[in-house]
Amino acid sequence: MKLLFIEDNRDILANVYQYFEALGYEVDSATDGVSGLALAASRKFDVIVLDLRLPRLDGVEVCRQLRQVYRCYTPVLMLTARSSLEEKIDGFDSGADDYMLKPFELPELDARLKALARRGRGTQAAALRYADVVLDLETREARRAGRRIALSPIGFTILATLLRAAPAFVSKADLEREIWGKDPPETDALRSHVYALRKAIDKPFQQPLLHTLHGVGYRLMLPDEPQLQA
Repeated sequence: MKLLFIEDNRDILANVYQYFEALGYEVDSATDGVSGLALAASRKFDVIVLDLRLPRLDGVEVCRQLRQVYRCYTPVLMLTARSSLEEKIDGFDSGADDYMLKPFELPELDARLKALARRGRGTQAAALRYADVVLDLETREARRAGRRIALSPIGFTILATLLRAAPAFVSKADLEREIWGKDPPETDALRSHVYALRKAIDKPFQQPLLHTLHGVGYRLMLPDEPQLQA
């Protein structure tokens, strides 16, 4: 199995590496929520072990973004030093699959991870499609007309959001919320990212798909789709 531990306690991480690598598992780790989210969203793991209280971004928000923004359905086991019912409910509501309290026994953690991995392998990978564009949500691979398209992490989020809505428009505010949450940058950074995405999915092809309507937003649109009047 390939495991990701997002945990800021370095003593726990040292024990985890020693125990699970001896069992032949591949182990990766991050010590804060932002780094952990980036790893979890960009690489394939069998199970993610996620501490509830993390610096920079807490475990509940990491899990929520994995599920809702990146559409990553890798099984998540959440760890916490507290037994609060409210915290457990928050964890499950964010998309966690299992829960363990600290301190924990490594053999029990191993058994739970195996069970989650078996469950996860039974889930089919999801993909988004519109016209000749396909976006695999598990591998994060994008293709148009069978040709692979390189995407940045933000480009992936924009394309996934537009594919889910296609052929309807997505407003600038909604796109910014998907990418940056409640704290979008003050600069018009979204325009630059949309420009880069348009170059990636439209420039090599005769038929453009990504369209902008000032004051309305962005959408993926085929020529025979009805035009939205300004």
